[in-house]
Amino acid sequence: MALTLRASALRTSVVLAALLTLLTVFLAACSSSSGSEESSVRTLDQIKEDGTIRLGVFSDKAPFGYVDANGEYAGYDIEYGKRIAQDLGVEVEWVPVEAASRVEFVDTGKVDAILANFTVTDERKEKVDFANPYMKVSLGAVTPDAAPITDVAGLEGKNVIVVKGTTAEAYLEQHHAEITLQKYEQYTEATNALLDGRGDAWVTDNTEVLAWAANTPGYSATITSLGDIDTIAAAVKKGNTTLLDWLNEELVSLGEENFFHDDYEKTLKPVYGDQVSADELVVEGGQL
Repeated sequence: MALTLRASALRTSVVLAALLTLLTVFLAACSSSSGSEESSVRTLDQIKEDGTIRLGVFSDKAPFGYVDANGEYAGYDIEYGKRIAQDLGVEVEWVPVEAASRVEFVDTGKVDAILANFTVTDERKEKVDFANPYMKVSLGAVTPDAAPITDVAGLEGKNVIVVKGTTAEAYLEQHHAEITLQKYEQYTEATNALLDGRGDAWVTDNTEVLAWAANTPGYSATITSLGDIDTIAAAVKKGNTTLLDWLNEELVSLGEENFFHDDYEKTLKPVYGDQVSADELVVEGGQL
């Protein structure tokens, strides 16, 4: 009797062990499959078949990408994204991103393309494929009127606010290591720090500097050009040539109707007024 019970217990243990092994293999396969799906590239045809394009945009960087008082996405980049979806014949899914997460969101397939005021740099070219540009930009600085800083030398010894993952952070670390940087994840965190007196200046794209200062009493764009002139462009996952080629062809078509000048008049002109002309910022047809 005891021998029979021991044999039965042994068989039960073997069965349980086999089931556990199968469960482990199944879960591993699911995990692998999920990871593969997350990092997959959706080609142009797949986007059309699915009927939706996922675009990574800012939700807190007016007037380029932000959520307005009605809870709707708005801004210069948003108008471009709407037109992309319209001409593809699909719906658009806005995916909010932070500056430091833009490359990761493209690389893992969380978005099909980034339209989050993305400056083209050699370092980023190693990780993503950029379409041709639709905007020009350089860096700038905004400071309190009570303590203005008018040149880069004046930033030395000060607490300078930057957003992580931006060209402002990279440029200052590379060319001005003597400047102390105060880093934040989001643009709203950066501007709140400046308003609270936790920093002496905020360095970011000059387009953002001009826009924010124009709408914030007591602050001015005291440095409007810092570093080289760069370009802004959409970015897709490395190797997604079908979507990249379509975006470049789309830029040519949009250039024929001066789309980005119209976009400027609608979204940026009300902010900049006469401080900046459209030709200083806008790139039509994907060509400087």
